[in-house]
Amino acid sequence: MSNTHRCCTVAAVVAVLLSPLCVPMFAQTAAPPVPSPLEALLADARALIDDGKARDAIARLQAAGAPEDARIDALTGVAYYHADEYESAVKLLRAVHPRLAKGAAERREAEKVLGLSLHLMGRYADAIPWLERARAEKGDTLELSQVLAVAYLQTQQPDQVRAVLARIFAVPAESATASLFMAQLMIRFEHNEAAEEALKQAVAKDPKLPRAHFLLGQLALFRGRFDDAVRWTEKELELNPSDAMAFSQLGDAYVHLEKWELAIAALQRSIWINPYYSAPFILLGRAYMRMQQPAAAEGMLRRAVEYDPNNRQAHYVLARVLQQLGRAEDAKRELEIMRKLPQRR
Repeated sequence: MSNTHRCCTVAAVVAVLLSPLCVPMFAQTAAPPVPSPLEALLADARALIDDGKARDAIARLQAAGAPEDARIDALTGVAYYHADEYESAVKLLRAVHPRLAKGAAERREAEKVLGLSLHLMGRYADAIPWLERARAEKGDTLELSQVLAVAYLQTQQPDQVRAVLARIFAVPAESATASLFMAQLMIRFEHNEAAEEALKQAVAKDPKLPRAHFLLGQLALFRGRFDDAVRWTEKELELNPSDAMAFSQLGDAYVHLEKWELAIAALQRSIWINPYYSAPFILLGRAYMRMQQPAAAEGMLRRAVEYDPNNRQAHYVLARVLQQLGRAEDAKRELEIMRKLPQRR
């Protein structure tokens, strides 16, 4: 083929590729598929749920008169959960669950929402199988694992609690650290005797475990065993001499024991390490009051109110100090502020 012929052939191919008739082969894109009425209904309801309008989603799904489809009932159950109607959610999701395809996103969501709804209803034993199933499908998400740990705690299954928390924090289930995490959860839900036992097991396994002695001291303090509170908290400070919370707790125990000088020394150390925490200032105010130093007490309590203006106790103790100083109007003002503040749980 001559060079002239070859050039003409190439030019012809290029011309064809660039001709208007050939452009659609490359430039034209397929129109997006139009969603079916059912898909549009589900998408609209999901958008309402995501927008915090769960009751509107329920009304939309119920009023649609759509054909029978398990996904409608499943999404309605999810909407009931988000509307805080847990009993309706459980009833509907239990009924529809067998109709949902295995491995489908709707089935996984139904299992998760069933577990969460039963948990919020206080039916922990019923919630556990659904939560475990959802966890197996979705993996150890933090949300599911936390709820599952609480459910095991409330059904008195400490080994399972420890195992779940160990997975969350990637530590061995039989380790002292896992027992510490379990004790912290137990304290949060006021299972104090079980928490104390778990903490003692933890320090037996690892005497240098951080926070374990502190929590034992905290439990002793809450239960009025002030000498034990001092002993355990001092052990924590042996491990971590820069722990402001431990010094504050030690000062609190000494205040209860009316060992004012020891209390003041511990609380001053706490403030030196962390000057932005209100509790040691309140305790110092109480200690200085008992030491007949009302001006020093007022100064400490003013700092407490500055750092935590919504602390009822700080305003109350400050009012008492101001009364002692003969400043009745100032004391009355602090008491009025205290009465307007919500009580902390």
